[in-house]
Amino acid sequence: MSSKNAKVDAFIKSEKKWKDEVQLLRQIALDSGLTEDFKWSLPCYLHGDKNIAIIQNFKDSCALMFFQGSELKDAKKLLKSPGANSQSARRFEFTSVTDITKLKAAIRSYIKEAIKISESEAKTEKKPAKMPSMPAELKQALDKNKKLKAAFEKLTPGRQRLYLIHIESAKQAATRTSRVEKCIPRILQGLGLNDR
Repeated sequence: MSSKNAKVDAFIKSEKKWKDEVQLLRQIALDSGLTEDFKWSLPCYLHGDKNIAIIQNFKDSCALMFFQGSELKDAKKLLKSPGANSQSARRFEFTSVTDITKLKAAIRSYIKEAIKISESEAKTEKKPAKMPSMPAELKQALDKNKKLKAAFEKLTPGRQRLYLIHIESAKQAATRTSRVEKCIPRILQGLGLNDR
Protein backbone atom coordinates (compact mmCIF):
# COMPACT_ATOMS: atom_id res chain seq x y z
CA MET A 1 0.00 0.00 0.00
CA SER A 2 1.25 3.49 -0.87
CA SER A 3 1.58 6.21 1.75
CA LYS A 4 -1.17 8.68 2.52
CA ASN A 5 -0.92 12.39 1.71
CA ALA A 6 -1.63 14.81 4.60
CA LYS A 7 -3.57 17.16 2.30
CA VAL A 8 -5.91 14.31 1.39
CA ASP A 9 -6.33 13.54 5.11
CA ALA A 10 -7.43 17.17 5.62
CA PHE A 11 -9.74 17.00 2.57
CA ILE A 12 -11.47 13.88 3.92
CA LYS A 13 -11.77 15.38 7.39
CA SER A 14 -13.54 18.45 5.91
CA GLU A 15 -15.77 16.40 3.57
CA LYS A 16 -19.35 16.49 4.79
CA LYS A 17 -21.46 14.43 2.42
CA TRP A 18 -19.15 11.80 0.88
CA LYS A 19 -16.57 11.15 3.63
CA ASP A 20 -17.05 7.35 3.81
CA GLU A 21 -17.20 6.99 0.03
CA VAL A 22 -14.04 9.06 -0.48
CA GLN A 23 -12.20 7.04 2.19
CA LEU A 24 -13.16 3.77 0.49
CA LEU A 25 -12.13 4.99 -2.98
CA ARG A 26 -8.86 6.24 -1.48
CA GLN A 27 -8.20 2.85 0.08
CA ILE A 28 -8.84 1.04 -3.21
CA ALA A 29 -6.47 3.40 -5.06
CA LEU A 30 -3.73 3.05 -2.45
CA ASP A 31 -4.14 -0.74 -2.28
CA SER A 32 -3.69 -0.76 -6.07
CA GLY A 33 -0.22 0.75 -5.65
CA LEU A 34 -1.00 4.26 -6.84
CA THR A 35 0.77 7.26 -5.35
CA GLU A 36 -1.50 9.73 -3.60
CA ASP A 37 -1.25 13.44 -4.35
CA PHE A 38 -3.52 16.46 -3.97
CA LYS A 39 -4.16 18.29 -7.24
CA TRP A 40 -6.91 20.67 -8.32
CA SER A 41 -7.98 20.62 -4.65
CA LEU A 42 -8.91 16.92 -4.93
CA PRO A 43 -7.30 13.55 -4.10
CA CYS A 44 -5.36 12.50 -7.19
CA TYR A 45 -3.67 9.15 -7.84
CA LEU A 46 -0.58 8.66 -9.96
CA HIS A 47 1.59 5.91 -11.36
CA GLY A 48 5.10 7.28 -11.64
CA ASP A 49 4.55 10.87 -12.74
CA LYS A 50 1.37 10.17 -14.70
CA ASN A 51 -2.11 11.01 -13.45
CA ILE A 52 -4.29 7.90 -13.37
CA ALA A 53 -7.44 8.86 -11.46
CA ILE A 54 -8.94 11.57 -9.30
CA ILE A 55 -11.69 11.44 -6.69
CA GLN A 56 -14.40 14.03 -7.27
CA ASN A 57 -17.14 15.14 -4.92
CA PHE A 58 -20.36 16.57 -6.30
CA LYS A 59 -23.70 17.58 -4.86
CA ASP A 60 -25.52 14.39 -5.90
CA SER A 61 -22.65 11.89 -6.18
CA CYS A 62 -18.97 11.28 -5.82
CA ALA A 63 -16.80 9.84 -8.57
CA LEU A 64 -13.53 8.18 -9.44
CA MET A 65 -12.47 9.71 -12.74
CA PHE A 66 -9.85 8.16 -14.99
CA PHE A 67 -7.86 10.70 -16.98
CA GLN A 68 -7.53 8.29 -19.94
CA GLY A 69 -10.85 6.58 -19.35
CA SER A 70 -11.78 6.51 -23.03
CA GLU A 71 -8.86 4.11 -23.54
CA LEU A 72 -10.25 1.59 -21.01
CA LYS A 73 -12.14 -1.38 -22.44
CA ASP A 74 -15.24 -0.82 -20.26
CA ALA A 75 -17.15 -3.75 -21.79
CA LYS A 76 -19.91 -3.45 -19.16
CA LYS A 77 -20.32 0.30 -19.82
CA LEU A 78 -19.72 1.24 -16.17
CA LEU A 79 -17.96 4.52 -16.95
CA LYS A 80 -19.64 7.78 -17.83
CA SER A 81 -18.35 10.77 -19.73
CA PRO A 82 -18.10 13.87 -17.50
CA GLY A 83 -19.87 15.89 -20.18
CA ALA A 84 -20.32 16.64 -23.84
CA ASN A 85 -17.04 18.57 -23.97
CA SER A 86 -14.91 15.83 -22.41
CA GLN A 87 -12.64 13.88 -24.73
CA SER A 88 -10.71 11.24 -22.80
CA ALA A 89 -11.88 11.38 -19.17
CA ARG A 90 -14.42 8.79 -17.97
CA ARG A 91 -15.66 8.14 -14.46
CA PHE A 92 -17.47 5.81 -12.09
CA GLU A 93 -20.24 7.67 -10.26
CA PHE A 94 -21.40 6.60 -6.79
CA THR A 95 -24.10 7.59 -4.32
CA SER A 96 -23.21 5.19 -1.49
CA VAL A 97 -20.52 2.98 0.02
CA THR A 98 -22.66 0.03 -1.12
CA ASP A 99 -22.32 1.17 -4.76
CA ILE A 100 -18.53 1.24 -4.40
CA THR A 101 -18.36 -2.09 -2.56
CA LYS A 102 -20.36 -3.83 -5.33
CA LEU A 103 -17.90 -2.55 -7.95
CA LYS A 104 -14.67 -2.94 -5.95
CA ALA A 105 -13.30 -5.70 -8.20
CA ALA A 106 -14.16 -3.74 -11.36
CA ILE A 107 -12.55 -0.58 -9.96
CA ARG A 108 -9.34 -2.47 -9.18
CA SER A 109 -9.37 -4.00 -12.66
CA TYR A 110 -9.85 -0.60 -14.31
CA ILE A 111 -7.01 0.89 -12.23
CA LYS A 112 -4.74 -1.97 -13.30
CA GLU A 113 -5.64 -1.41 -16.96
CA ALA A 114 -5.16 2.38 -16.59
CA ILE A 115 -1.66 1.77 -15.19
CA LYS A 116 -0.80 -0.40 -18.23
CA ILE A 117 -2.09 2.31 -20.56
CA SER A 118 0.02 4.92 -18.77
CA GLU A 119 3.11 2.73 -19.19
CA SER A 120 2.56 2.13 -22.89
CA GLU A 121 4.16 4.32 -25.48
CA ALA A 122 0.85 4.80 -27.25
CA LYS A 123 -0.52 8.30 -26.94
CA THR A 124 -4.22 8.94 -26.68
CA GLU A 125 -5.23 10.56 -29.92
CA LYS A 126 -7.20 13.60 -28.95
CA LYS A 127 -9.33 15.58 -31.29
CA PRO A 128 -8.33 19.22 -31.15
CA ALA A 129 -10.63 20.89 -28.66
CA LYS A 130 -12.95 23.19 -30.53
CA MET A 131 -13.08 26.63 -28.97
CA PRO A 132 -16.72 27.54 -28.31
CA SER A 133 -18.01 30.80 -29.72
CA MET A 134 -17.67 33.92 -27.63
CA PRO A 135 -20.96 34.74 -25.87
CA ALA A 136 -22.09 38.28 -26.72
CA GLU A 137 -22.35 39.13 -23.01
CA LEU A 138 -18.70 38.22 -22.39
CA LYS A 139 -17.52 39.96 -25.56
CA GLN A 140 -19.30 43.11 -24.43
CA ALA A 141 -17.64 42.96 -20.99
CA LEU A 142 -14.19 42.37 -22.54
CA ASP A 143 -14.65 45.24 -25.00
CA LYS A 144 -15.60 47.62 -22.14
CA ASN A 145 -12.73 46.63 -19.84
CA LYS A 146 -9.17 46.46 -21.28
CA LYS A 147 -7.77 45.06 -18.03
CA LEU A 148 -10.35 42.25 -18.10
CA LYS A 149 -9.64 41.54 -21.77
CA ALA A 150 -5.89 41.32 -21.11
CA ALA A 151 -6.48 39.00 -18.13
CA PHE A 152 -8.78 36.76 -20.18
CA GLU A 153 -6.25 36.54 -23.01
CA LYS A 154 -3.53 35.52 -20.52
CA LEU A 155 -5.59 32.51 -19.38
CA THR A 156 -4.69 29.14 -20.83
CA PRO A 157 -6.87 28.02 -23.75
CA GLY A 158 -8.45 25.38 -21.51
CA ARG A 159 -9.44 27.95 -18.88
CA GLN A 160 -10.82 30.28 -21.56
CA ARG A 161 -12.78 27.38 -23.03
CA LEU A 162 -14.39 26.51 -19.67
CA TYR A 163 -15.51 30.11 -19.16
CA LEU A 164 -17.00 30.20 -22.66
CA ILE A 165 -18.85 26.91 -22.13
CA HIS A 166 -20.10 27.97 -18.69
CA ILE A 167 -21.42 31.33 -19.87
CA GLU A 168 -22.83 30.13 -23.20
CA SER A 169 -24.68 27.19 -21.62
CA ALA A 170 -27.15 29.57 -19.93
CA LYS A 171 -30.36 29.76 -21.96
CA GLN A 172 -31.34 33.31 -21.05
CA ALA A 173 -29.34 36.48 -21.71
CA ALA A 174 -29.91 37.68 -18.13
CA THR A 175 -28.35 34.49 -16.77
CA ARG A 176 -25.39 34.78 -19.16
CA THR A 177 -24.87 38.38 -18.02
CA SER A 178 -25.04 37.30 -14.38
CA ARG A 179 -22.48 34.55 -15.01
CA VAL A 180 -20.13 37.03 -16.69
CA GLU A 181 -20.38 39.35 -13.67
CA LYS A 182 -19.64 36.47 -11.28
CA CYS A 183 -16.63 35.34 -13.36
CA ILE A 184 -14.96 38.76 -13.70
CA PRO A 185 -13.13 38.70 -10.31
CA ARG A 186 -11.78 35.20 -11.03
CA ILE A 187 -10.60 36.16 -14.51
CA LEU A 188 -8.86 39.27 -13.14
CA GLN A 189 -7.05 37.03 -10.61
CA GLY A 190 -5.87 34.73 -13.43
CA LEU A 191 -8.00 31.87 -12.12
CA GLY A 192 -9.92 29.32 -14.13
CA LEU A 193 -13.59 28.63 -13.51
CA ASN A 194 -12.84 25.62 -11.25
CA ASP A 195 -9.55 26.75 -9.68
CA ARG A 196 -9.67 27.07 -5.91
